[in-house]
Amino acid sequence: MLPFLLRRTGAGIALVWVTATLAFFLTTLTGSDPARRILGPQAGAAEVAAKSQELGLDRPVVERYWDWLTGALRGDLGTSWFTNQPVGRLVSDALPVSLSLVLAATVLTAVVSVVLGVVAAVRGGWLDSLLQGISTVAFAVPNFLIGMLLALVFAVELGLFPALGYTPFGEDPGRWLASITLPAVALAIGAIATVATQTRGSMIDVLQQDYVRTLRSRGLPARSVLLKHALRNAAPASLTVLSLQFIALISGAVVIEKVFGLNGLGERATAAAGQGDVPLVLGIVVLAVVLVVVVNLLVDLALGWLNPKVRLA
Repeated sequence: MLPFLLRRTGAGIALVWVTATLAFFLTTLTGSDPARRILGPQAGAAEVAAKSQELGLDRPVVERYWDWLTGALRGDLGTSWFTNQPVGRLVSDALPVSLSLVLAATVLTAVVSVVLGVVAAVRGGWLDSLLQGISTVAFAVPNFLIGMLLALVFAVELGLFPALGYTPFGEDPGRWLASITLPAVALAIGAIATVATQTRGSMIDVLQQDYVRTLRSRGLPARSVLLKHALRNAAPASLTVLSLQFIALISGAVVIEKVFGLNGLGERATAAAGQGDVPLVLGIVVLAVVLVVVVNLLVDLALGWLNPKVRLA
């Protein structure tokens, strides 16, 4: 298992470096003038030149890249060009909001999709047809529209949940849960449709295998055959799809945070991109890639535990 873990970790580190490098050069070589954008159109040429020198934009791009990379390796992601605050602080302040939302949506997706997929595969009939129909509709409807409908019904009309805002967990766990429930549900519905469909297909394939028939013929309880044997062998495919959905949930959180007024990474990424705040954009990109790499590493470890052949691949 250790060589398997080292290989996956090395690949993850390489992915973070390549993505960060591409992001740096793509945001740097856009041809825009950040100093002019910061100072506004009324600033004179001398002021723009002084601002460019202050930001280090007059230096060669390779030298700027090296300074940024070495600083990032030390944990220093630079300073926001517009707020003059450390990027690390801005990112860390917004991280709990986005992480709460994405993790809640991921857990909800995993639990609900496994239940729906297993029930549809075992029962079949009208339940299977109903799941496929609901999955098609849920996958087609945009999550921001689902979010607005949930907010209208459960927040505005019924008053069961807050329509806007986020409460930190440390401040009030109950209000924290209430503040992320509707956003997490809106974000997870499309992912549930995808993962449930995959789980259903995998379970149907596994239940038709000869070893499952053999276990049943030996008189093992149906629940034991289903949960201990069939579900474990169907889990790798569902885990792979779930890891891909996690990436989609991170990107989808940008829109959901807008709908529910959550000041998370998506909100800050949108504002930073609109302003041209390159250090903040790079910091958010690096953090998002690190999150994806960590989750994929955990999924790889889970797959290696479920299927030893994966460790040898």
